[in-house]
Amino acid sequence: MTDGWPVAETPEAEIPEAEVPQAEVPEAERRRRPRGAVRDGLVAAGLELARTGGPDAVVLREATRMVGVVPNAAYRHFADRDELLAAVCSAAMRELAGRMAAGVARVPGAYGDPGAARLRLGAVGTAYLEFAREEPGLFATAFAVPEQHAYGAASGAGAERMPLDYLRAALDELVDAGVLSRRRREGLEYPVWSTVHGLAVLAGPGPLRDVPAATRDHLEQLTLAFIGESLD
Repeated sequence: MTDGWPVAETPEAEIPEAEVPQAEVPEAERRRRPRGAVRDGLVAAGLELARTGGPDAVVLREATRMVGVVPNAAYRHFADRDELLAAVCSAAMRELAGRMAAGVARVPGAYGDPGAARLRLGAVGTAYLEFAREEPGLFATAFAVPEQHAYGAASGAGAERMPLDYLRAALDELVDAGVLSRRRREGLEYPVWSTVHGLAVLAGPGPLRDVPAATRDHLEQLTLAFIGESLD
């Protein structure tokens, strides 16, 4: 999928730490850092780069500059730029999952109530479309390295829930609520996801990117209504 972001810089070569003049090493780097602090900082920096420039903006050298460590420090945590991008991709996915969780939590009604179950499915789709509209850089980055995600299986017990888990849970509730037959449920998350993702791309970097905001809102409502009606 092309996302229209600028072409990335050629990944920089590893610079042996011994060749970096000590005068250029920030004081913070010379002090002992808590375990994992550098890695977490690099991911956070990569996330901010992705927010403003999409996946092509996630560059190791710039991330290390933002964190305040020598360039070679990144290679203690990531083998190359692709590994950092994969971590940033997962972080972007978690931001999307957080929006879905918040949207679902705002829907009143007990589990298994047909009306509430429909609204929770709608909340998942709305969060997806809002994320694509409000955070285009993170949205593009979230799907930049799809091989890093185990789309074929739900997250295990105790694992952090990802966006597809929220969609699956919403569809499972519709089955329990009697809205959706169990026979139709298997694999249904993929055509539902495809429909919402398709509009997000069309109205994001795609051919509908210049439509007025009111038109885009209308298209989003039509898409969610189409999905809801297709479940009857």
